[in-house]
Amino acid sequence: MTDPRTVNLNRLAIFVSVIEAGSLSEAARRTGLVKSVISTHLSRLEAEVGTALLLRNTRHLGLTDAGRHFFEACTAILRQVDDAVTALDQENQDIRGLLRVTTSVDFGASIVTPVLASLLNQFPALTVELIATDQVIDIVTGAVDVAIRLGWPRDSSHTATLLGTFSQWLVAPPSCAEQLAGVSQPQSLADWPFIELSLLNRPETWVFTGSDGKTQHVSFRRRFSISTTSAVRAAVLAGGGLAILPDYQVAEDIALHRMLRVLPNWTLPSGGIYAVFPQKRHRPRKVQIFLNAIRARLRASP
Repeated sequence: MTDPRTVNLNRLAIFVSVIEAGSLSEAARRTGLVKSVISTHLSRLEAEVGTALLLRNTRHLGLTDAGRHFFEACTAILRQVDDAVTALDQENQDIRGLLRVTTSVDFGASIVTPVLASLLNQFPALTVELIATDQVIDIVTGAVDVAIRLGWPRDSSHTATLLGTFSQWLVAPPSCAEQLAGVSQPQSLADWPFIELSLLNRPETWVFTGSDGKTQHVSFRRRFSISTTSAVRAAVLAGGGLAILPDYQVAEDIALHRMLRVLPNWTLPSGGIYAVFPQKRHRPRKVQIFLNAIRARLRASP
């Protein structure tokens, strides 16, 4: 019994081309392939399906009974492929017009902007406006298609869909490696210089959870207060002290040893990444494609 997985599908198209052309010479002219290459493909196709398909002599190229049935089936398969490609092209053409997205400055730079740039390359009829701001704007009056927000949705008048989650990591500059080597408890770091994100309600106070489920509350000694995570990251890289930052912002720095992850066995509260829409509004396909791309990017993140 022939295993369909062993059949080279490109040879189906060559086989159909030969029958429709009526000869190897004409098929070679139409496809741009050399006659000997076409003949080799036909022979290998017969070996793959386990039966003779063609009747060959010096003047005539015909089909066996099995070949005739196989030709009809191949023609139907190739027609379905053409229809599928045509339908996909039509769907891509439907992704057009303006997509308006808002998100925070830092998440926009790290995650959303690369995704939107990729979509623009994929869908030439699409245009994008990204409103990157740490202020929560009204998505209805702002005519925004979708807002990407981190943390927890606050406005119950909108519909929110969870796209993924992010973790928060305690990080430090590499120059602190030797001093941190003997530290095993978060409370031991309370007096270390700390760079806080001032947008948070209590940016200096954090709850760490150990592998045994026990918690430690730590109030860090603030040394530097900054309003964006990207600037906090820059301060850590410059040796300014400890900080707590989202994983998507520092994973690459840690992988490249530009930054240290401190006490990785202790976890900090995680947050959600949400897509927020106005209620009862039709969701265009361009929005759904954008959200699928964001989900894929989050899954691929370190």
